[in-house]
Amino acid sequence: MIVGPDGAPWITDGGLNAIVRVDPDDLMVDVFPLPPQHPNANLNTATFDKDGVLWFTGQNGVYGRLDPVSRQMAIFNAPRGRGPYGITTGANGDVYFASLAGSYVGRIDIESGEVTVLEPPTPNQGARRVWPDSQGRIWVSEWNAGQVAVFDPSTGEWREWKLPGPEPRAYAVYVDAGDVVWLSDFGGNAVVSFDPQREEFEVFGLPGNPGNVRQILGRLGEIWLPESAANQLTVIR
Repeated sequence: MIVGPDGAPWITDGGLNAIVRVDPDDLMVDVFPLPPQHPNANLNTATFDKDGVLWFTGQNGVYGRLDPVSRQMAIFNAPRGRGPYGITTGANGDVYFASLAGSYVGRIDIESGEVTVLEPPTPNQGARRVWPDSQGRIWVSEWNAGQVAVFDPSTGEWREWKLPGPEPRAYAVYVDAGDVVWLSDFGGNAVVSFDPQREEFEVFGLPGNPGNVRQILGRLGEIWLPESAANQLTVIR
């Protein structure tokens, strides 16, 4: 679930195989079904681009866009098939998604819908989620490799760092207002912060065991962590 520029919650609904909007005033539910030729897309994550168009991923090998004004939807087959997972909008307006099964980051041309495949340095790293920072860089959680990566669109360069601990598994990624990168580590049952300036990690153990934080969000001075396995919310201040 994300909050759109209209102030409404927008939901990727795997059961309905649809995008869903809930009106925040009257709570009316508006359903945008995927075309019948794309059943069981296994919808995952959504983001709005600079023009107010919703882009979304389906793990069964698709990504798509929905124009909330015209209600027109387009579905595209992803490179390498299965895998599209996390998705985000960069500072320059480009849309990026991570392919967990495909182990790449895709940069979407929002005009044509075509994807440029961006290859992280580590093969089969399992790119899971993506998040932009204020400088236009794209941060990536690498599930299989237990790493955090960053891609700089201005130079085309990648860098990667291994999370602390013996068997890290990087799931969610979030960049706060100070460009500190936060990641959930399923292997260490922790959340870690990464300071790109010092290239140092700090580890915060989760109260739930396991906690399994699948998404991270924040506001000024706070990091909010939904622990899916423990059925509780945790905040770091």
